[in-house]
Amino acid sequence: MMNSTWTYPAFLWLLLLLPIIVVGYMQFKNEQYPTLKISQWVSKPELISWKARLRPYLFVLRMLALAGLIVALARPRSAEKSNFSSFKNGIDIVIASDVSGSMMATDLKPNRLEAVKNVAANFIKNRPNDRIGLVVYAGESYTRTPVTSDKLMVLQSLAEVQYNGFALQDGTAIGLGLATAINRLKESPTKSKVIILLTDGVNNAGSLDPITAAEIAKEYGIKVYTIGVGTNGIANFPIAKDAAGNLVFQPQKVEIDESLMKQIAAITKGKYFRANSNEKLEAIYKEIDALEKSIIKEEKHIQFDENYRPWVLVALFFLLAEFVLNRTVFKSFI
Repeated sequence: MMNSTWTYPAFLWLLLLLPIIVVGYMQFKNEQYPTLKISQWVSKPELISWKARLRPYLFVLRMLALAGLIVALARPRSAEKSNFSSFKNGIDIVIASDVSGSMMATDLKPNRLEAVKNVAANFIKNRPNDRIGLVVYAGESYTRTPVTSDKLMVLQSLAEVQYNGFALQDGTAIGLGLATAINRLKESPTKSKVIILLTDGVNNAGSLDPITAAEIAKEYGIKVYTIGVGTNGIANFPIAKDAAGNLVFQPQKVEIDESLMKQIAAITKGKYFRANSNEKLEAIYKEIDALEKSIIKEEKHIQFDENYRPWVLVALFFLLAEFVLNRTVFKSFI
């Protein structure tokens, strides 16, 4: 991409002197040349020769030469940005989300799971320089998407996450969900590794203690942000399915093991959040986005092409033309 610039733009102010010089020339030009007085009246066309008519244009040549020299002093140049390279120190992030039956509770709209998916999708779109993976868990856990820079693949996988028939009593294996996310990050070469762990319940399944998993995350230098999803008090939870296969809801008390989530965050130097509304969940992701910034280092090579030489040549041409004409054609005449 070419951009015209000036090395010394202050010299361009000298162009304002040219009108002053022209005015001065017009005022004193009669004093510069001798005047011929004739007693007998002669018509003007016969009196003024073609040389006299053209001589003022020598001054124009001089002004054009001066203007060219001023522009040349300002050093016009064109800048071409080339050999541009960008070095991005991104962050590897795994979103580990609870997908147990309780995530179908309707205290967040349209339900907890869909609210989590919608906000997570926006978060992923706003992290172009990072690699992101996706883990889901209920009574057990598995990786839906390994850590990748292919955001379209992650977004598609996230959109396909559903409550797909886990028994409502299968439970919530927070330790296993965290451990699966750790496995996706432990071999990562990046300096910054982050897990966003979401749940709406208490750890009541799985063979791995969540605190043990948190200690493992600490050993691998993985920071864990924990989010408790659900309102305070009572929410409509699914308790069964009717004959048509639709979920049947019943008001129940919201139980989130906030003490455990805070411990996990503290051990890994992360932070715990409570999302009791769609707006709060969105604000939490924005805060995490602000806390975990990728380092982008850009290196630009700019090549400058000096354009003052043509202006110098133009000025010299006009000066030479004025000099030659002054000493040949207009050397002496009345």
